[in-house]
Amino acid sequence: MLGLLLKPEIEQLIREGNFAALREALSELPPADVADALADLPVEQSAVVFRILPRALAAEVFDFLPTDVQESILKAMADKDVSELLDAMAPDDRTRLLEELPASVTRRLMDLLSPEELAVAKSLLGYPPDSVGRRMTPDYLAVPDDWSVGQVIQFIRRFGKNKETLNVIYVIDANGVLRGDVTISDLLLAADDTPVIEIADESVPRLLATDDQEKAVEMFGRYRRDALPVVSSDGVLLGIITVDDVLDVAQEEATEDIHKIGGTLAIDEPYMRVDIKTMVFKRAPWLVILFLSEMLTSTALSFYEHQIASVAALAFFIPLIISSGGNSGSQAATLINRALALGEVTVRDVWRVFRREVAAGAFLGVPLAVIVFVRIMIWHWISPEKLGPIWFSLAVIVACSVIAVVLWGNLMGSLLPLLFKAIGVDPAVTSAPFVATLVDVTGIIIYFTIATWVLGGMIH
Repeated sequence: MLGLLLKPEIEQLIREGNFAALREALSELPPADVADALADLPVEQSAVVFRILPRALAAEVFDFLPTDVQESILKAMADKDVSELLDAMAPDDRTRLLEELPASVTRRLMDLLSPEELAVAKSLLGYPPDSVGRRMTPDYLAVPDDWSVGQVIQFIRRFGKNKETLNVIYVIDANGVLRGDVTISDLLLAADDTPVIEIADESVPRLLATDDQEKAVEMFGRYRRDALPVVSSDGVLLGIITVDDVLDVAQEEATEDIHKIGGTLAIDEPYMRVDIKTMVFKRAPWLVILFLSEMLTSTALSFYEHQIASVAALAFFIPLIISSGGNSGSQAATLINRALALGEVTVRDVWRVFRREVAAGAFLGVPLAVIVFVRIMIWHWISPEKLGPIWFSLAVIVACSVIAVVLWGNLMGSLLPLLFKAIGVDPAVTSAPFVATLVDVTGIIIYFTIATWVLGGMIH
């Protein structure tokens, strides 16, 4: 709301050329609120604002803007202003921007970086996509393990400005290998002549630069820290990753998984900013795959045309059977995918999941079977001619099929994500529509198999 109120005021101050008042007003606001106000401005006016903001504030505000708005503003700014803005950005935020922009734009921007910042950018971009190395920042404080607490505090006062965090100071040996970390509160409470290694936590959890960024989310959730060190394979401290970066990762990963579970490719931009062409491209592949898969349902039905011709009433309950299995399978798939994402379930838990879902399937299927059995009884009493003398057999067939299909749907929905996880495929691919389609086909087979057993000679 604040951003909406600010927009007319910003436009008026720009028209009047009162840049001093504009700079002062914006400098008093949180960067996120300034970004909200600028996001709705014409690109040319946003570029003007970035030229007059203090460099550090401009870099913070810029990071809160959507990527497409960032790209437009960069195109509207002079090379000198772009260079200053990029140099002032936090390395991890700048890396995220550079990897999301088109390659041609990224090359142009990297040419505008200072030699020092260019070296940092190349180093971070050299790590695999979606790795912790892409998210880390070199803006941290590390001290030798042979220093005293007094030396460390003097070092913080001299070099701590503009660092990503001062809550934790890292302790390294002469080769740069991480020995541990120490909190600022422990430093302040210790005597100046205390060796820093004596109060350092040498069991500090750490991440490898090559680890997937999802592991960072898991580690922050487990250890409840503001920052975690990132090391090389031989333990050398390379950077840190902070909780704000991990929150971004968690949001991105959750959004990607939700999109996949819904049966669409991941969409990286806000919904209202995605053009129709991209939206169609992201949704069409899965829609086509699911459509072709659903054709298998028709194929399965074609194998039972004689049964349907013999007992036409069997066709009445086909939608009920397949929807019951699809719904239960979708529920199970959603629950297991989320449990996998939160680390509550692993592939090793497959047998426990199997037993739980068998029990859950039975308990879920029985009440549904009772409901449909009673429904068929009432239907027969109201319209005896609809189902004829075999109404009781049909009630038994449908009730048993509902139990079997719900149980089968539960197992497919819960075990397929674990199978995909075990073979290295994102379990979110086993989306609710995918599981529902699979259970539709198998549900037809289960239904008519039970019908054949119960009706026996009546089907020819």
